[in-house]
Amino acid sequence: MYERYYGLRERPFDLTPNPKYLFLSTKHREALSHLHYGISGRKGITVLIGEAGTGKTTLVHTALEQQREEKTCAVYLSNPLLTRAEFFEFLTWGFGLDAAAESSKTRFVLELTRTLVARQETGGTSALIIDEAQCLPYELMEEIRLLANIETASDKLLPVVMVGQPELADRLNEPSLRQLKQRVALRCVLPSLDAGETAAYIANRVGVAGGDSDRLFSDAAIGAIFEHSRGIPRTVSVICDNALLSAFAADERPVSRDTVLEVCRDFDLRPASSPAAAVAPAVQPGEAVAGPRTSSFF
Repeated sequence: MYERYYGLRERPFDLTPNPKYLFLSTKHREALSHLHYGISGRKGITVLIGEAGTGKTTLVHTALEQQREEKTCAVYLSNPLLTRAEFFEFLTWGFGLDAAAESSKTRFVLELTRTLVARQETGGTSALIIDEAQCLPYELMEEIRLLANIETASDKLLPVVMVGQPELADRLNEPSLRQLKQRVALRCVLPSLDAGETAAYIANRVGVAGGDSDRLFSDAAIGAIFEHSRGIPRTVSVICDNALLSAFAADERPVSRDTVLEVCRDFDLRPASSPAAAVAPAVQPGEAVAGPRTSSFF
């Protein structure tokens, strides 16, 4: 809607996890390296933890893009709220197993192991990536631990990546899940962006869309975006998108701090120093816009 007005080829702040728009802060780069190494190095279980909106899913999609070039069959599960039967049905489909594998767990394990070994012998890698892993039922946590145990004398055959919010770390500390935690070979925590990284994140997305962030946002506006987003990339994108729309309607260029503050009031976003924010953190915009998805990538 506002693209032509600001000289953009496309909207730079859509909330889809498009790897093209990935901004790699130092910690994001480290997390991406962990994902890549965990999968290609067959490191058992890799855990990536970060607050909602910090870019975990975009990193996963970027890692999957990289792995496609390396003969990797990666099955991606973004809705872990499944029963045990549904979980095995999904894996049967994702890894291309015979439908009969669903008839019993023994048949499933034998068929999956045969498939994983065959892929390894041809130089390929298999992987299971689970997003929103903090929501996993306990019975599936145990099944994942057992799947990660499928191995030869020298290699893990099914590296597993568990991606989740800080609640995942709390769950892994529970005594009943200590065996799963002991099998975590790699772990990375993804923090929010600092002020400089927030400005660079905005500039990167605007630049990919064909624009110049210096002409779109004033320095004061970017400062207000950081203060009210608290460095959460998804929230930064929501504020920027709505601020561009509001400024377009008002024939304003660049976007001013006042316009950003108006958007933040509309979304009930308060700076971290606000007394109200200290009592109850603001809800992240876009958190419940779309339900979880289940998909597979090959």
